[in-house]
Amino acid sequence: MNKNFILYAAILIFGLVAPFLFPAFKVQLSILCVLIVLATTWNIQGGEMGYNSFGNILFYGLGMYLCASVQVGMFFPLAEWTESGGEKTFVHTPTQFFQGMAVGLVVAALVPTIVAGLIGYSILGLRGHYFAICTLGLGVAAGEISGGIEIIGAGQGFTTPPFPNVGSLEAMGIETMKYKIIGWMISAFFCGLAGGIMGGLVGYIDSTDVAFDGREMGVFMVLMAILGGKGTLWGPIIGATIFHIFKEGFWTFFLGWQYVALGVLIVVIVIYFPEGIMGWLREKYPERFGEVVDEKDRKAQVELK
Repeated sequence: MNKNFILYAAILIFGLVAPFLFPAFKVQLSILCVLIVLATTWNIQGGEMGYNSFGNILFYGLGMYLCASVQVGMFFPLAEWTESGGEKTFVHTPTQFFQGMAVGLVVAALVPTIVAGLIGYSILGLRGHYFAICTLGLGVAAGEISGGIEIIGAGQGFTTPPFPNVGSLEAMGIETMKYKIIGWMISAFFCGLAGGIMGGLVGYIDSTDVAFDGREMGVFMVLMAILGGKGTLWGPIIGATIFHIFKEGFWTFFLGWQYVALGVLIVVIVIYFPEGIMGWLREKYPERFGEVVDEKDRKAQVELK
């Protein structure tokens, strides 16, 4: 049997049984899964295609608002929900909650995908830091705009329903723009889905500090992928796992020092792991990645270092 198949099956089984093995960490495990999805989807654009985007927070926040709005709007007047504090006035039955969430997640995944496709041609024509700055502006603008829309809570926020009881390619004739847009749409699909799920986990949506939080979550997406090794399959997964454990450890035991610790982590990554953990491992143990290394070349590289 293929070793990779066994590994993937083991990870899948662990993911399914982990909430039962560690019931006290259900929420943290759920957040970890969302972070892995975010890091992996950013890696499609930033790692595989070389477009360092800060715009995925747009799809994440959009998905968060869409999922919660659909979940409420299917059964109650959305404007009255946000005006009256939501769950204080209206209560979802378990059936309503899960039906609304199912439809909401579908909408949260599809609409950001369409938005990514619509703006793809104008955005993905930019290069380098121009693209990064433009996508950063998208997230900031989305946060400001959503903060002024009354039906979704505007500046006072949106309480979600509580859980019920219960480059060289062009020369080869390949249409790179088409594939760039497809890649960005895939990222948007899963970012929107992750945002919809996270909205239900945190229970409250603020336009700039939760949904379109480019200062934290937008940066975290990039940091997690780079930490593990962008452009690799396992890099974002490893990076998101290490980052989440690191962040929660400092938030829990060293509150007040968490941002200092994150700053130090960024410096360490840039200086010691510029290619990420997977890149460092590939360089140190190339034979384990299927690369044939001549012993003389290895000794020469060691001497140069």
